[in-house]
Amino acid sequence: MSQLAEAIAPPEQVPDDPFEPYGVGVMVRRIADMAIEKAANPYAFLVRAVVGGAMVSFGVLLSLVVSTGVTTPGLSSLLMGLAFGMSFVLILVSGMSLITADMAAGALAVFQGRMQVSEYTRLLVIGLLGNIAGALLFVLLSAAAGGPYLGALAEHAVAIGTGKAGQPLGTALLLGVLCTWFLQTSMCLFFKARSDVARMGFAFYGPFAFVIGATQHVVANVGFLGFPLLLSVFHHVSVPGITWGFGAHGLLTDICVTTVGNLLGGTVFVALPFQLVAWLQQRGR
Repeated sequence: MSQLAEAIAPPEQVPDDPFEPYGVGVMVRRIADMAIEKAANPYAFLVRAVVGGAMVSFGVLLSLVVSTGVTTPGLSSLLMGLAFGMSFVLILVSGMSLITADMAAGALAVFQGRMQVSEYTRLLVIGLLGNIAGALLFVLLSAAAGGPYLGALAEHAVAIGTGKAGQPLGTALLLGVLCTWFLQTSMCLFFKARSDVARMGFAFYGPFAFVIGATQHVVANVGFLGFPLLLSVFHHVSVPGITWGFGAHGLLTDICVTTVGNLLGGTVFVALPFQLVAWLQQRGR
């Protein structure tokens, strides 16, 4: 580890109690270790990102199923969050990858002087492309299957996707910031915890919170917008408020805006404060 890394995230004694959470200094190093390991194995990382994207779309589909026909907004959001929460648990526990987690983890590695900005950029590109591919693959198969995913569920999926695609760019950007502020705080707590039960609880809470908070997550939105678009391809479902491209209601536009928002949320509002805490604690301030 470089002198800069030691200054920012110095060695910290691990608690003897196996249920006592790690300190912030240990936590930020563990999270950065994850990003460094992924960057060192780009082909394995790509596969992990594809699988992680599919797991997110799995959560998207489940959230649509449980909320179809529920007309009370708060209850509908609660059910969607409860169903969606398992997606991040699957990703973190299985060791797969989600780009928004990598945004914060890679930023910590950069802050610690253990990763170059060019390596961080490559990490983000591979992770995002892999997640998008996996998310689209899952909703492609779901849309092609049709069956229980048509009728009322298809109408619900169109309404959810249209609502997300139709938000003003500034609103979508800020909701993207809030999303990863929720989500990556829970990721940090996952790496701070030492028991499996606590880790799964923290992993669940992040996506649960960002879904019920109606925020914007780039990979989840690929599922929420891509699913109705693909239903229109396979089953001619009418999707008047969403397009594939860069227009006002386009999937590619949404990907660009929410990626920037998620990046700001994960780096400025999560990675940087936790790293500062570790730095200040080391200096007794």
